[in-house]
Amino acid sequence: MHCVSSKHAVMMVSFCQGALLLSLAAAMAVYADMKVDCGPDFVTLMWTESRPQADMSLLRLGSCFPTSFSAGEAYFYVDLTDCNFRILVTGDVLLYSNDLTYVASEDSYNLAFTHPVVCAYERPKDWYSSQQIYDPVFKTYGLGDLQFTIGLMNDDFSGPAESTSFPLGSIIPIMASVVQKTHQPLLMLLEECVAATTPELHPESTMYPIISNKGCLLESVSSQSKFEPRQKSSEMRLSLQTFKFAMGEEVFIHCKLLAWDPNGLDSTKKACHFVKGHGWELLDNLAQSNLCDCCESKCKSRRQRSVASEKPRMVQKAVIGPFTITDVNS
Repeated sequence: MHCVSSKHAVMMVSFCQGALLLSLAAAMAVYADMKVDCGPDFVTLMWTESRPQADMSLLRLGSCFPTSFSAGEAYFYVDLTDCNFRILVTGDVLLYSNDLTYVASEDSYNLAFTHPVVCAYERPKDWYSSQQIYDPVFKTYGLGDLQFTIGLMNDDFSGPAESTSFPLGSIIPIMASVVQKTHQPLLMLLEECVAATTPELHPESTMYPIISNKGCLLESVSSQSKFEPRQKSSEMRLSLQTFKFAMGEEVFIHCKLLAWDPNGLDSTKKACHFVKGHGWELLDNLAQSNLCDCCESKCKSRRQRSVASEKPRMVQKAVIGPFTITDVNS
């Protein structure tokens, strides 16, 4: 049985061979059609293009080239363990996600595009990763039709972390994202993050600030911590260098996630990190790095905005962990 994506800008939800397939068809897809089968351990995808000038060899499913292609068609037959599929475990569901992209050449009249492809499977009761259980390091939170996700990642951000133990001085990759159904495109921001030794914050909790002052990555001043270049606006990647805190104990990172208008950045809605030799820089637009000037003082919005207009449903508190920081010299 095939699952056929809509040719209009709508979210398609259908069952395909026992798996739930989600595919967002962009408005530009009026000239194309995508059929996807989610198999038990593989995915097949057929892209049919009506524009004669489109080069089917430029399509990619994650890191994979088409299995075969011809004029107007590209076919993929790939294992879920290939092509840099991302794995997310949420309760009883296994999510395998990837992106179908068209890499336009410089002299092409065709625009580059990206289509998300997600297959969701019921998680077997006895299923565990061959490397670790992902549940403790990946968390998903829902707010209306927004779904926030945050977790520890592997080195290239292609999947969940393979370990929850990090030597002092090593890099912890962290990724936060928001999935929206009916919203305009949103920008994922980390407003604040603190490390603590408890899964819930209490006045007596021992804490270590990581991000504060409305999006200022404090750890970037004295370490190699930094925000990584965005792959998409709804996703934020943080490379956090481990610090001397609660060595050998369970550590939790408490964050406030914010989904915001990409065109509405100000001194309280931003992602700033300190770059050696340059100072504070705005991740999303170097030309507006003056929004980060307040990172050394107190960041306040220049706009007059009531508390009610802050849209609290766009903000989500989240917790990562537990994980441990180990001293390699002990």
